[in-house]
Parts: sequence; structure tokens; C-alpha cells
Amino acid sequence: MNIRKLKDAFAGRLMLAAALFSSLIVLLMAIILYLRSRPILEVKTLNDLLLGSIWMPFQGKFGFYPFIMGTLYVTLLAMVIAVPLSILSSIYLAEYAHENVRTKVLPVIDLLAGIPPVVYGVWGVLAVVPAISYIAPVIGNLGIPFLTVKGYSTGYSLLAGGIVLAIMVFPIIISISEQVLRAVPFDIKEASLSLGATRWQTIKHAVIRIAYPGIAAAIILGFSRAIGETMAVLMVVGNVPNIPSSVFDSAYPLTALIANNYGEMMSIPLYDSALLLAALILMLVILFFTVAARLILIRIERSMAYG
Repeated sequence: MNIRKLKDAFAGRLMLAAALFSSLIVLLMAIILYLRSRPILEVKTLNDLLLGSIWMPFQGKFGFYPFIMGTLYVTLLAMVIAVPLSILSSIYLAEYAHENVRTKVLPVIDLLAGIPPVVYGVWGVLAVVPAISYIAPVIGNLGIPFLTVKGYSTGYSLLAGGIVLAIMVFPIIISISEQVLRAVPFDIKEASLSLGATRWQTIKHAVIRIAYPGIAAAIILGFSRAIGETMAVLMVVGNVPNIPSSVFDSAYPLTALIANNYGEMMSIPLYDSALLLAALILMLVILFFTVAARLILIRIERSMAYG
């Protein structure tokens, strides 16, 4: 009996140590990035770095604002495209699709999650970019805000990055949402249908309401995947350090900035420190949105529990 208690206590301590170690890795990464980025913080104010719009390392100008906005714009555009399509797809697979269709479609969706990002990038260059370069002048002449075209569009744009990123987060949101929707007890659906509700009314007011926290968690995971993606975005977004005013404008996310430049031109003073500061900023941006989304999710769960 004592041996069993000893084993149980040891297993508990071991799992606690593993959990603490996993958490400390994040803290250790942040500390190392901060220490390596201190040289530029000692000569430049944080306000100048975050709000500066000029990126000229040869002249000692390191403005991160265009890169931060490029990261946020391409991620938000990807989520605007991905979330509605993913949620509708998961509802169809969970509630409407025949079992044969579900068993054939879900493995294909899971396969999308395993495709390397560089393959998505190549596909974006070969298919998405040419298509955007073709339709951009047509749509741009309509004079719609955020859809204007300044001069000739090469297709390497915010929209190309958003489309590629949206396709990359499809499998995450669809797979998790479908499982959450199917986990809703069948008794709840039967009760709603017995009261005269249609199938769609049952899904909308009963199934989705119960599965909402899980769907929100799926969207959070998809957002985290999108904001941290590097290679695919780097290949299609254009990599021009400007603040996009249209979806057809080029952008330059922080991930692409680090991947394109780290290890090169390190002879420029503060260049290494600036890029590591960019990595720290990216990490803090992801942390901010992840924590904010988690707090919103907790609030939704509490409101549902007491509502």
C-alpha cells in the first residue's frame, strides 16, 4: 500500500515538474530575446521603434510599425476568410453529411494539416498570385474601399497571404469544431426537435450554443497558427515594408522580416539586436492575443453556465 502511494506521489510530482518545465521554456525564451535586444533598446526608445515607419538599417533607422501592421492585417484577413467557411463546413460534416461522406472528407482535411508550409507557398506563387494579378485591375476600377489598386498589381499582396493562410488554418478549425459539434448530447437535439424546431433552428439555437466554447477555442488555435506562420506568407505577400491601405498592396510581416534577414548583414551595428527585438515583439503580440482570447473564452463559459 505504501509503495502504491509512493508511486502515485512520484507520478504527480513528475507531471508537475513537466508542466513547470514547459511553462519555463516560454519565460526563458522571452528573457533571452530581451537580453539580446537590449543594445537597440539602449539607443532607441521603444516608442520610436514601435511607431517608426522607416526601416533603413544602413542609416540606423529601425521602424517596426509597417511590419507589425503587416502581421496583423494578413492574419486578420486570413481569419475573416477562414472562420465562416470553416464553421459552415464543420456544421455540415457534423450535422448534415452522410457517414460515408464524413469518413472520406475528414482524412483529406487532416491531410491538409500535414502539408509543409513551403508547399502552400509554392502553390500560392503558382496559382493565387497570378489570379490576383489578373482580377486586381478589374476590382480596383470599381472604387471600393480597401480594394483599390495603386498602379500595376503583381499579385504578391496582402490578399494572397490571407488566402494562403486561410487555407492553412482550415483543417485546424474544421477538425476541432466538427468534433465539438458531434460531442453535443443527442438528447438536446431530440428535445429541440420535439418542441417543433426545424433542424437548422436546433443547430443554431441549441447545438452551436453548447459547442460555442469549443468552437472559440478552435478559432484561437487557428489564429495562433496564422500569426506565427513564416514560409508560406514570405513567398506570396510581397515583402515591401509599407503600411497596406488595400488588400492588393504588398506587406511585410514580422515573421518574414526575421526569416529574410537574420544571419545577413550582421556587420551593421544593432542589426542583430533589432531582428531579435522583432522576434520578441512577435512573441508578445501572440501572447497578448492568446491571453485575451482565453479570457474571452472563460467569460463566455461563465455566462453560459449562469445564463
